[in-house]
Amino acid sequence: MAVADLEIKRISSTDPNFDSELDALLNRAHGVDQDVHAVVVDIIERIRLQGDQALVQLTRDLDRLDVRSAAELKAPAGESGRVLARINPKLRQALENAADRIRTYHQRQQLQSWEYVEQDGTRLGQKVTALDRVGIYVPGGKAAYPSSVLMNAIPARIAGVKEIIMTVPTPGGEVNDGVLAAAAVAKVDQIFYVGGAQAIAALAYGTDTIPRVDKIVGPGNTYVATAKKLVFGQVGIDMFAGPSEVVVCCDASVDPEWIAMDLCAQAEHDELAQAIVISTDGAMLDRVGMALNDLVPTLERADIVKTALQGQGGLIQVKDMQETVQVINRIAPEHLQLMVDNPRPMVDSVRHAGAIFIGPYSAEALGDYCVGPNHVLPTSGTARFSSALGVYDFQKRTSLIECSQPGASELAGTASTLARAESLTAHARSAEYRMKQNH
Repeated sequence: MAVADLEIKRISSTDPNFDSELDALLNRAHGVDQDVHAVVVDIIERIRLQGDQALVQLTRDLDRLDVRSAAELKAPAGESGRVLARINPKLRQALENAADRIRTYHQRQQLQSWEYVEQDGTRLGQKVTALDRVGIYVPGGKAAYPSSVLMNAIPARIAGVKEIIMTVPTPGGEVNDGVLAAAAVAKVDQIFYVGGAQAIAALAYGTDTIPRVDKIVGPGNTYVATAKKLVFGQVGIDMFAGPSEVVVCCDASVDPEWIAMDLCAQAEHDELAQAIVISTDGAMLDRVGMALNDLVPTLERADIVKTALQGQGGLIQVKDMQETVQVINRIAPEHLQLMVDNPRPMVDSVRHAGAIFIGPYSAEALGDYCVGPNHVLPTSGTARFSSALGVYDFQKRTSLIECSQPGASELAGTASTLARAESLTAHARSAEYRMKQNH
């Protein structure tokens, strides 16, 4: 790949068309692929109606796995532990170190049940209960992510989930040892060698072999993402995730090669990944661009990185730090790196970001694997209203109401008035039964 071939979109806030140019840069929305949608609807219906029979046939057809019964899709008991025992010791140590840090961070997220008593004796509260069973989808084969196992399973375990089921495709029988080892470290209960929309459908509806779950989490391709959308409501899901993204805010205090490498690290996910730099310093943006030209040809996934940078990458020049924060909040990025001389004041002003990496040493790549906070983050601007995956996603909250007689009598008047205003007279009369004069 010729160095001069790399062209990244550059825009400036002083440009009269800046708003529309920024909108165009951020507009990565892709309409629903009707062909994919139709295929996934058919797969879900087949699993729902035919269960294991459809699961076996779809696995044979789509994953090229020669199985005769659904029982063959279940990993033997203790398989992940045996893999953990024999993998490269350095990889095992890395998995265990990462798991320890992820566990330490997420233990602080645990919600507690609480109650309080009012003067009249009415007792109110909230009961926190873990989900019974959770399904974790993990990509398999060559595109395998052991880190996803840790990030999804460990918070569920801390939350108190009783059973964690993992599905992972093994195309052509290719089993990824890193994924299985991570499942052992994260204490996954059962593993099934099933992938694609059929795995999502099996987890959502259950088959004779794969138990039905209460929530499905984990990344996947467009078929998996579409299936998660279609079964939502039948089960819970983590989020509607789009392609990954990073925004790097920088000044001249940081080596431009560091910034360029961080952009490349994001861009190598896939061709739709987005990597954006924001700076008040035009010369710094020039240096980052030159560093990218030098770095991209040296990468193993150079073609993917080049496609992502030229398709979705951007160099944005702004007037000052105030404008920088405005643009950041408008983008609401999944990952935000503040690589500036004095980043702390900016943290307080940033309202919308999935995760904020503060200072030049806080590489987003570290967050993907082992810092501790979860790497499952809101994408495509959804950080405006959603958060990172955490322990709370595997717990539900139940309200507790225990009214005393005096409390009910007092509340009945308010409830009755509001109910009659809504023409719900049975509600009103039910409340009035509790009024003191009716006893």
